[in-house]
Amino acid sequence: MTAERAHRTLYDKVVDAHCVRALDADVGLVLLYIDRTVLNEYTSPQAFSGLRHAKRKVWRPDAALGVVDHVNPTAAGRTRAMPDAGGQLQADYFAQNCSDFGIELFDVLHPMQGIEHVVMPELGAILPGMTVAAGDSHTTTYGAFGALGFGIGTSDIEHYLATQTVVYRRLKNMRVNLNGPRPPGVTAKDIVMALIRKIGAAGATGYAIEFSGDGLSSLSVEGRMTMCNMAVECGARGALSAPDTAVFDYIAGKPRAPKGQLWACALEAWRALRSDPGAVFDAEIDLPLRDIEPMVTWGTSPDQAGPVSALVPDPKEIGDANKRRDCERALAYMGLSPGQPLASIKIDRAFIGSCTNARIEDLREAAAVLRGKRVAPNVRAMIVPGSSSVRRQAEAEGLDAVFKNAGFEWRQSGCSMCLAMNDDVLAPEERCASSTNRNFEGRQGARGRTHLMSPAMVAAAAIAGRIADVRATDVSHGR
Repeated sequence: MTAERAHRTLYDKVVDAHCVRALDADVGLVLLYIDRTVLNEYTSPQAFSGLRHAKRKVWRPDAALGVVDHVNPTAAGRTRAMPDAGGQLQADYFAQNCSDFGIELFDVLHPMQGIEHVVMPELGAILPGMTVAAGDSHTTTYGAFGALGFGIGTSDIEHYLATQTVVYRRLKNMRVNLNGPRPPGVTAKDIVMALIRKIGAAGATGYAIEFSGDGLSSLSVEGRMTMCNMAVECGARGALSAPDTAVFDYIAGKPRAPKGQLWACALEAWRALRSDPGAVFDAEIDLPLRDIEPMVTWGTSPDQAGPVSALVPDPKEIGDANKRRDCERALAYMGLSPGQPLASIKIDRAFIGSCTNARIEDLREAAAVLRGKRVAPNVRAMIVPGSSSVRRQAEAEGLDAVFKNAGFEWRQSGCSMCLAMNDDVLAPEERCASSTNRNFEGRQGARGRTHLMSPAMVAAAAIAGRIADVRATDVSHGR
């Protein structure tokens, strides 16, 4: 080990522990062992076709889980039939592939079905120190457990399935220090949106982020998942935080977590999963939590955001020519005017869901805002739980009644309107308050307009019929 790596970051420790072979030291290219993957019907077909063509087997079928989550409809009456012929073909081919290659499958009628990045943690399938590669960029979610999760392409999925490894380029290390107490109404979603706004959509390109600082301990494990999930929106290909007692308690008792003596041994190893005191980071970002307000996007990139108390920016006041053009294009697409208060923007739709914000704590926070209130007459509002398990738990707690009494549609689990791959889509120029992760042009439907915010903020917007400050309601919570 070189002198400069005598004190290692958490990211370096995980990569070092899984390095099978150095391929090109000059550029940090290694052959990396991958502990687990989760597959879906949308990003896996070509990989399986490649295996079939080459007559290869899956090296470790037990290390993979298949979940149908992208193309399935979320209406209350659920069958295996897909409304779209292409989606049906994908689901059928996925089922055939999982059967032929010996991979466990949670299809749309399975009691544990849900969005892949919600299902894996609730199973206890994600453990501290693991490497997890999957065909979805938001695999970074698993960093909340001290695991290294990252998205891979179709050819890499095929390579992984055949060899349990991927060719991987080491990343630089960035530490994001979350300092101080959180103000009322500020959630993990607001924190990560504030980070993305601060450093830009490409600010962490080439880096793995480690979330640290005294403010981290105030966030639940589900809140940390939200932050790691959206770290990819500022360019990071990995995001981690050191596992602590909250993480260990979250995992304990999960169906596939270690038991008995294995659990005791695992805890001993997991407690060492943290950056060494003398570890050097390539970049450091300080994020004082006291300065953060509930956030909302106004543009067509997650970094085009501001506090809900702010105004729509004026492109004329932006000095950088490229950013000015981006702002002008975004405002034209979104149909907004410079100087318009964000809290005055009327909405047509309200959506709570996605792998970012559809866990039980997200639903509890939304219900706290909605209890005893009604959705504005002009707003169609829907809640899509992150998994069938989350849906059952919410119903056991009576949250579904709160949502339905408020005028929200209570739907089945799936990716749904996050990426408009099924029948949950925005109509052209419909404006949506959304708890999802991306507000790109057309992301939720052709010419649809998306404003990202926390689930509690979505609930507040649904009641007001416009973007609203959740702190102005009589309930203000935050994870």
